[in-house]
Amino acid sequence: WLSQYPMNAIEWSFAQLIATLDQSIPHNWFGNLINNGILAGLSGILIFIPQIMILFGLIGLLEDSGYMARISFLTDRIMRKMGLNGKSVMPMISGFACAVPAIMSARNIENRKERLITILITPFMSCSARLPVFTILIALVIPNTYYFGFIALQGLVMMFLYLFGLFIALISAWILKWLVKSKERSFFILELPTYRSPRWKNIMLTMLEKAKIFALDAGKIIMIISLMLWVLSNYGPDDKMEEIKSTYTIKMNALPKEKQLDLEREEKTLLLENSYAGRIGKFIEPVIAPLGYDWKIGIALVTSFAAREVFVGTMATLYSVGENEGENSSTLREKMSAATNAKGEKIYTMATGVSLMIFYLLAMQCMSTLAVVKRETKSWKWPLIQLLYMSGLAYLFSFIAFQLLS
Repeated sequence: WLSQYPMNAIEWSFAQLIATLDQSIPHNWFGNLINNGILAGLSGILIFIPQIMILFGLIGLLEDSGYMARISFLTDRIMRKMGLNGKSVMPMISGFACAVPAIMSARNIENRKERLITILITPFMSCSARLPVFTILIALVIPNTYYFGFIALQGLVMMFLYLFGLFIALISAWILKWLVKSKERSFFILELPTYRSPRWKNIMLTMLEKAKIFALDAGKIIMIISLMLWVLSNYGPDDKMEEIKSTYTIKMNALPKEKQLDLEREEKTLLLENSYAGRIGKFIEPVIAPLGYDWKIGIALVTSFAAREVFVGTMATLYSVGENEGENSSTLREKMSAATNAKGEKIYTMATGVSLMIFYLLAMQCMSTLAVVKRETKSWKWPLIQLLYMSGLAYLFSFIAFQLLS
């Protein structure tokens, strides 16, 4: 509710900037790079900063008031039933921000078995990197309906995703309790800070700092991958690309100028399908088709393994390649909403959107997390187990969701 106003302003500003530049810079590879590579990636970074700042502001309220430590004490009994420790709550709550520091914070759990289980389930928490993916997919496929005048359906779906991730984490912990063997005894010792009023200046500084970290650290990855995608999306095997260009040049020369727009879009779509990016997506499409995904989503799944939030930048780059911005300065959400497959059917239906959200909720789409798990466990055994069981669960639940909603 709060973030939609700055997000809409950012989205509109980039749409206007791209449309203006499209009319003032040459329509060559350089102009294409500026509009569909750099600006598409940059918009994918900046548009989600308002959501991330609000999330960290609310977490900061809990921490600064002294209540966060009490959560560990209050939940110790239920955590023990799941094979965890009251101290496991802190890494799990931190996991809603980022799994990397959350896993590192599990060091203060003395019992090796409880520490290992905490490390293995923490990535199920919906980190802030998933937030951009959830936000754009919810806006695409979930109706903007309100119950009783103030309870938003889109907000309920977001809450369900967070709770479902937590539920899967606790069930996984309970199963791992029986699989991971240890004879160590477990203890719970914790110092509780005093309650106090939140220091609003500290909370504001935290919000700004987290926004800066996202924009610079995650932003660098998004920008690099956006530029790589621009290259992969605009170039392909020379003979095939030249054949398409020459064929459509002949067709367009035979038509009056006012009828060339649809043909230009058709050409750009065909060029994208035959580019290197298109070929990668087509290669993995048979595997992901049962989940309702097309080859463009396949490209996003591959690139977002570097960082989940890259999904949005990938979509911005891929969909801007197939559009003529001078004629249509529509936003990314509008482009994705209008996207159709070869049969003319909408790609982003309710079934596909929910399936994709569940996939990103449960899958281990983060190289940094795998690297830190390897460092904390001092072995590649547990990161590989984690990668396999999280990806397997993601595929299974996404498949079930798509089949039920189709």
